[in-house]
Amino acid sequence: MRPFNFSAGPAALPVEVLQQAASEMLDWHGSGMSVMEMSHRGHEFTSIIETAQADLRELLGVPSNYKILFVQGGGIGENAIVPMNLFGRCRKADFVVTGSWSDKSHKEAKRYGEGHLAASTKGSFTRIPAFGEWQVSSDSAYLHLCSNETIDGVEFNDFPDLGDLPIVADASSHILSRPLDVSRFGVVYGGAQKNIGMAGVTIVIVRDDLLDQAMSICPSAFEWKTIAANDSMFNTPPTYAIYIAGLVFKWLKAQGGLAAIERRNIEKATLLYETIDNSSFYLNKVERSARSRMNVPFFLADETLNDAFLAGAKARQLLQLKGHKSVGGMRASLYNAVQIDAVHALVDYMKEFERTRA
Repeated sequence: MRPFNFSAGPAALPVEVLQQAASEMLDWHGSGMSVMEMSHRGHEFTSIIETAQADLRELLGVPSNYKILFVQGGGIGENAIVPMNLFGRCRKADFVVTGSWSDKSHKEAKRYGEGHLAASTKGSFTRIPAFGEWQVSSDSAYLHLCSNETIDGVEFNDFPDLGDLPIVADASSHILSRPLDVSRFGVVYGGAQKNIGMAGVTIVIVRDDLLDQAMSICPSAFEWKTIAANDSMFNTPPTYAIYIAGLVFKWLKAQGGLAAIERRNIEKATLLYETIDNSSFYLNKVERSARSRMNVPFFLADETLNDAFLAGAKARQLLQLKGHKSVGGMRASLYNAVQIDAVHALVDYMKEFERTRA
């Protein structure tokens, strides 16, 4: 049996996807080539990327007036690429800062224009500020938020209607974990290495009317309008990462789509949070209404036991449970590929560790 991998990213992939990729490594569909070897402009890879795009559009119900782009740079790269694509007419954006990643996005955007804080919980990233608290500007190009904070374990359950002001969402760590109404956003982007696939490709879903607002300094290879006009092949795309993403999309459809995946994710998260809440030995600091289903940070009441906890977990093949260095403690990431038996194994160990150490 494989170990249980709770890594925050690069993260666990579905075993079925790994097995299919292994079987096709040397010869994709009788082509005589690995996907890593074929031309990105050949008909073999063209069929891979077109199918991946169509399957993603179907899974998320992406409207026809949105482009789906496969790009490079990751979520951190998009922190610069987003303002460079949207600051061409107005060099100001609003930001809702609810964790470490949205804070990074805010800081990076200020290199290219004004970043106005519409709302922030900095100092204690444990909640989503009520929409009534937001002080949204009347003259911004867009409002940016991170819909799930991987480090802090805070997730948006709903989103406001801001009228004509486009919402840009960094959805890296929960995209494809639940249905998402793309039409409520101007841009949705995410790095692949959580629920989409392997590191190397970033998904950008952008509304058509926002494709003509780039700054003149935006490099051609990062300009969404140029990428869209060239079907994500203006430059050589991350071909193997797109191929893996396409396999994951097929796997998600075979599981019953995003509604079915959401039910599984609720079950997993509920099991772990109930274990934490029913104990005085473990603690989660996030307000219950804002708790992430994907990333569950927790702390031991006696943090001198952290190393012993991690060593015991590793001995039981429960891997990658150490919290991010900026916050400490523990973190279990429950992405789509993490099965319920992994969470059962984790909570069984947590209860055993508490019995022997409390």
